[in-house]
Amino acid sequence: MASDKRKQSLYFPVEYLDEIRAESLRQDRSMSWVVQKAWELARETITQFPSANDFLPDDPADDES
Repeated sequence: MASDKRKQSLYFPVEYLDEIRAESLRQDRSMSWVVQKAWELARETITQFPSANDFLPDDPADDES
């Protein structure tokens, strides 16, 4: 697999960053590596989540009878 080195900013709560940083130090890996591996492991589960559009209310005009 070719490595694509495009830069992307992601925003995490400080608590997540602290945990990711601690894990990266424990494993002697970069924070980026930890996040990439977490995504690889979680990808299949996350794709099973319903999309945000699944929760949109029905068209209010449909309720006017």
